[in-house]
Amino acid sequence: MSLGSEYSKQLCRICADICRACGEECAKHEAEHCKECAEACFKCAEECERMAA
Repeated sequence: MSLGSEYSKQLCRICADICRACGEECAKHEAEHCKECAEACFKCAEECERMAA
């Protein structure tokens, strides 16, 4: 992002998709570490989506 790469927004969109998919999978499980992982993944996805905008 800081170098102004023409691919940075695309990379952020892909990262958001991956983080959201991971979060959705982890959210299916009841274990505390899975819930924590899901929360972290959703936060990451939101930031990546913000950066891709």
